[in-house]
Amino acid sequence: MRNLFKRYRLFSTFHSHWIAARCFCNEPATKDVTCVLGKRYPVDSWTNVSPSIIGKLGTNLHTQKHHPLGLLKLQIQNFFYKTYVKRSGNPIFSVYDNISPVVTLEQNYDHLLVPKDHPSRKWSDSYYINCCYMLRAHTTAHQHDLISSGLDSFLIVGDVYRRDTIDSTHYPAFHQLDGVRLFSKHELFSNVDEIDSLHLFENGLKTDLKQGEHTLEAALVVSNQLKSTLQNLAKSLFGKAGAVDKVGWAFGMGLERLAMKLYNISDIRLFWSKDPRFTNQFKVEDPSTQIKFKPLSKHPELKNDISFWIPANYEENNFYDLVRSVGGDLIENVELIDEFENKKSGKTSHCYRLIYRHMERPLTQDEVNLVHQKIATDATSNLGVVIR
Repeated sequence: MRNLFKRYRLFSTFHSHWIAARCFCNEPATKDVTCVLGKRYPVDSWTNVSPSIIGKLGTNLHTQKHHPLGLLKLQIQNFFYKTYVKRSGNPIFSVYDNISPVVTLEQNYDHLLVPKDHPSRKWSDSYYINCCYMLRAHTTAHQHDLISSGLDSFLIVGDVYRRDTIDSTHYPAFHQLDGVRLFSKHELFSNVDEIDSLHLFENGLKTDLKQGEHTLEAALVVSNQLKSTLQNLAKSLFGKAGAVDKVGWAFGMGLERLAMKLYNISDIRLFWSKDPRFTNQFKVEDPSTQIKFKPLSKHPELKNDISFWIPANYEENNFYDLVRSVGGDLIENVELIDEFENKKSGKTSHCYRLIYRHMERPLTQDEVNLVHQKIATDATSNLGVVIR
């Protein structure tokens, strides 16, 4: 169960002024533009979002009533609504599940204190619309703005986008849920008699770039509440075991990984399937209905290998994204099976095995060969590789 909830953290919030994101591009704007969710953005050297990814925007699988991600989201939402209530009986937590996935770099990185040289900012790891805007790599990108607006207990649910490897558990578009709860001193120590003797922070310097250090007692109480929350959420699902003076906890989880475990779904591509044999299995009125997915009959796989000399600036994620863009969901898996270095020339060759399998019908070798040739052609022209 621990792996399902492996991204969580204990944190204190601090005062900072929110500044509307502005674009400070050093290069002149070009005439080319890209349209994302009805808005036009100038294209520059940072642009790497592909038409296949743009085509997935607005699908919002997590809000669809009879979809496994929609059912899972409702189960989690209901858990927080029932578990955390005010004296009036109203839920403490609010849910935000329709925030646009287009964010500024400040929202995705700077507001979370991600250093400018951090590897997560790499051009090859995320989808950039241009040097100022990107598709969010995590729903955490919205926490700063929601906290700054005065919220202290909320869930954020949405689609996120990352360039990644290709296999049965990775997909460039997936869904995350973040939970945040903040406590004032009186809320955190509400059951303690001598509350005036307790503090949230140790004495020390606290600035916009440095959070105050938690006291031991505050850290213990908050971490225990987070642990209890996640344990109870797991039991509920599986039947098993900018505020100046507040501290709190936050967690994040990938909905696909959780749904794959909950419903026994073996391939992440299925979440995007419109095959009635898949979708009809989740047509239930009660989101807590126990469902064990009955696998679709698997059509035979087809294997094609591709070998090429790589250039000095080669990034593997760029090749994976190109394969996804060309082959789409026909690609089940891509694996680096051989790496060879020519000592005389100093060049390095990679050999990848591509597994082709359609989720709903058998493929022919001829149609796979056409896709494979297109991948080789585009890799040559776009990535600078030399096919062997």
